[in-house]
Amino acid sequence: MLLNCSINGIKRTLLIEPHEYLTETLRKAGFTSVKRGCDTGVCGLCTVLANGKPILSCSTLSIRCEGKFIETIEAYGAKAEKFSKFMGEEGADQCGFCSPGFTLTVIGMLKELENPTDNEILHYLNGTLCRCTGYASQLRAIKKFMESEKNNENRF
Repeated sequence: MLLNCSINGIKRTLLIEPHEYLTETLRKAGFTSVKRGCDTGVCGLCTVLANGKPILSCSTLSIRCEGKFIETIEAYGAKAEKFSKFMGEEGADQCGFCSPGFTLTVIGMLKELENPTDNEILHYLNGTLCRCTGYASQLRAIKKFMESEKNNENRF
């Protein structure tokens, strides 16, 4: 089967198997930042954005992404680096294995929620696991990052 989609802004046609999940498709196409974790849709390591919303690529059949705009962490270089600095400043970044999926979840949240409460942020992060830290430092980093992004938007 052929999958026609856009990956990080580039139109792609990929040969896929009918039973193939998006994690496998993206990794075969060279996007190794898409991590394999649980392969059951509960850890969030494989998160990518599809049409701007976070999805778990390990539980999404590739063919379901026909015609969609898929984004991996590579599509957000400067923004991901900025978020990483906030995470580091708050002591929330440890081994980094969850970072691509976690960062994309936060970027998706930025697009969907305006001025979220702590509970809304934690609810949005549900299913995004980090085994190195507690979520208190991550919550602080997310709030500071979101405020910074909001301030940047208000400049223009």
